[in-house]
Amino acid sequence: MKPTTESTQPGGIETSLVTSGRDTAAQKGFVNPPVVRGSTVLYPTAEDLHEHRGEFQYGRHGTPTTKALQEALQALEGPACAGVGLAPSGVAAITTALLAVLKSGDHLLVCDNAYRPTRNFCNGFLSRYGVETTFFDPLIGDGIGAHFKPNTKAVLVEAPGSQSFEMPDIPAIAKVAHERGAIVLDDNTWATPLFHRSLEQGVDISIQAATKYIGGHSDIMFGTISANAKAWPLVSDAIRLLGVCAGPDDVFLALRGVRTLAVRLAHHQRAALDMAHWLAKRPEVTKVLHPALESHPGHAIWKRDFTGASGLFSIVLKPAPQKAVDALLDTVQLFGMGYSWGGFESLVIPFDCSDYRTATKWAPGGPTLRLHIGLENLDDLKADLSRGFDAFNAAS
Repeated sequence: MKPTTESTQPGGIETSLVTSGRDTAAQKGFVNPPVVRGSTVLYPTAEDLHEHRGEFQYGRHGTPTTKALQEALQALEGPACAGVGLAPSGVAAITTALLAVLKSGDHLLVCDNAYRPTRNFCNGFLSRYGVETTFFDPLIGDGIGAHFKPNTKAVLVEAPGSQSFEMPDIPAIAKVAHERGAIVLDDNTWATPLFHRSLEQGVDISIQAATKYIGGHSDIMFGTISANAKAWPLVSDAIRLLGVCAGPDDVFLALRGVRTLAVRLAHHQRAALDMAHWLAKRPEVTKVLHPALESHPGHAIWKRDFTGASGLFSIVLKPAPQKAVDALLDTVQLFGMGYSWGGFESLVIPFDCSDYRTATKWAPGGPTLRLHIGLENLDDLKADLSRGFDAFNAAS
């Protein structure tokens, strides 16, 4: 469902996040909209039924609750956004967006640092239905033209990669793609549109695993698909044909997360940068992979295209046996081990991209950890990691 109104509230994005999608008159004075759980929508007359006349026609196509969230997300995405679709997970958002723009016989280009479930969908599901995928170096920039074929219909980027943190040059890639008539999709989960309005930089479809920062509390599975005027009809059509919809309680919780997104991300950014600088000085760490650090190869692109950074980054440890890494992981208490991020809690996972990269080689020179810096006290987090490093050194 496309949002039917836009926020008329003045001020900056923080104000829009709080006010967009709110209709206190329709909500009987309550600040938050009701959670509408419904399938059937009744029509008052036979004529209304025949003409499908009415703001809401069936629960799967939208409710007052989904409308409120879509309007808030459209305000977040900015004026280049023509519509926002809601999905039951981040993977569902990615797969729906790809199915919206591809058909049998098409060719797809995907950056080599893409989220692994995205790769699995391309190599598995899409290949079975006659869509060919080629993976490319995320640092290729306008050199991506060399990978185009006559049937290349879409390019998917992830900025930055959510494990290895390469920073693709989206405007350069988008310029080449549009010259060749291809749609550009961006997994914008890391920065969210608060810090990266990719639709204003040549992207046609911006995707978020809203399970992460939009939800913000590690209690929903959610995805969003935002598109410009050119791509929105394709996305909207795919959502309807595939029957993609999100549950009403998750929609309500996602809207709750939107209201506090600005203050949460501001804290995540400050805390993660502080932690990144601290880790860069640790003897156990050989490299910090954080685009907002001047030492990062993609820092100039980040500084040009982004207005902020989130709480997720990676580190490369000095060479050590697996038992040393496991000792660190088993020692830390505040850093939980879990395959997600974007919530209020700090997380750590080991990762290794080397076994599935095809266009680039992953050889960081030591074990790698991905960290999400949550909302805990920074001194407590540093003390927790210090104890982990002590265990790492003892086991090395």
